[in-house]
Amino acid sequence: MLVGLGLGPGNPELLTLRAVRLLKEADAVFVPGRIALDLVAPYREAVLLDFPMTDDEERIQQCLEANAEKIAPVAGRGLAVFGILGDPNFFSTFSRLCTVIGKTHPGIEYRTEPGISSITAFAAAAGIPVNEGFTVSDGTLSDTRVLLKVRRPRERAGQLRAEGYRDIVLVERMFFPDMKVYRNNSLPETSDYLSVMYARK
Repeated sequence: MLVGLGLGPGNPELLTLRAVRLLKEADAVFVPGRIALDLVAPYREAVLLDFPMTDDEERIQQCLEANAEKIAPVAGRGLAVFGILGDPNFFSTFSRLCTVIGKTHPGIEYRTEPGISSITAFAAAAGIPVNEGFTVSDGTLSDTRVLLKVRRPRERAGQLRAEGYRDIVLVERMFFPDMKVYRNNSLPETSDYLSVMYARK
């Protein structure tokens, strides 16, 4: 098993309790840079991997493949943790790494554990309350929307489909014991206040 583990925005006090536990339980921990290496150091040694900051796509792909070969043997027999700044689901290297591992080692399972992302950390650091919808971009136009507090998901999904959105996922009461995940045609009529909907064209 390979776990993409969010380490937060860089302050060691902003690691989650779950992150600390997984770092201690892992058979091996891998990190993509010095800041991540320093964050995990109080809990265990980690393997520093080469992930160059470059626009050279060929070089990036070579490094992804080389790193996949280092991680796969551990993930194939036990628990490998890949610690990454922020959250592994937001603009991170982890998804690209998993794509490579899925091709070269298709039997390896992987999942993510969230960390405090730069998006939410920014609001705290800047002292800016965010109380309305907002757009986050890496500089490109986005075909993805994330909606909070969706109380009538089936109705909302119909509206989104009319706008061209097709892949729709609803997570209700995330990380509570009774968490539920609904996809596309399985969406319920109503949902809990603690619900988040994802839609992609």
